[in-house]
Amino acid sequence: MKVAVASGKGGTGKTTLSVALALSVEEPVSLLDCDVEEPNCHLFLPKHEPMQTREVFVPVPHIDESLCDNCGACARFCQFNAIASLGVKTLVFSDLCHSCGGCAKICPKGAITEMDKLIGKIGSFRIGELFFAGGTLDVGQPISPPLIKEVLKSVPGSRDGLVIVDSPPGTSCPMVAAVSEADFVILVTEPTPFGLHDLKIAVETIREIRKPHCVVINRCDSGDDRVEQYCDKQGIQIALKIPDSRNMAVAYSQGKTMLDAMPEMRPGLESMINNVILQQKRK
Repeated sequence: MKVAVASGKGGTGKTTLSVALALSVEEPVSLLDCDVEEPNCHLFLPKHEPMQTREVFVPVPHIDESLCDNCGACARFCQFNAIASLGVKTLVFSDLCHSCGGCAKICPKGAITEMDKLIGKIGSFRIGELFFAGGTLDVGQPISPPLIKEVLKSVPGSRDGLVIVDSPPGTSCPMVAAVSEADFVILVTEPTPFGLHDLKIAVETIREIRKPHCVVINRCDSGDDRVEQYCDKQGIQIALKIPDSRNMAVAYSQGKTMLDAMPEMRPGLESMINNVILQQKRK
């Protein structure tokens, strides 16, 4: 069972909830940090074994100028403008490449091959029954979904149990890549006008890709009830409400978790897993 924790905007408590969920599960659980531009799940996990890292590469086109006749077939094929034919020279813009490999297949002269380009790394470790893996996108790399997809593949093949995915914030391609394989999506929001606005966009996105979902309201007593009214009208279950807490803010600044600051939330987290998420698995 793979559960993605997502949000329409940053700062709603998505990572806080992801870590707390992982630590509240007593059975084998995997926590995947797919927020590869700002990964921080590992900062809140207990002492662990040394992190194992591996580099992640993507294939990008390389043109053999001795074979290329600058016919422009590759440029016409590429939907992302990663190749430009100037008539006298063909240029590759690897930052725009989506690594589909089509340009190499369509080249009539066989002038295009693929070479590996480093985009980031993945780190992993274990803490008892918890397996963690997270990606870190290299500075300057504009496209994160390939790295996110590699993080999603990191769970050992022989490992069973719950998989929790901490998704990137927002509703663009990185978030969609992170939730695409999820069986269930938890949308974390806050009771503010901005929170409601971005929750609506997130709900539209999740419905477009047909993922069952629920809502968690963080800092539930710090705003108004417009989020609750919206969820009621849309028939979306509010699976958990997390109160505003100074203790939580202090714990966060010290690298501690929600369960450290608010141990009373554990039953609610366990109930959400058992009564909301696993209930979906049984359907």
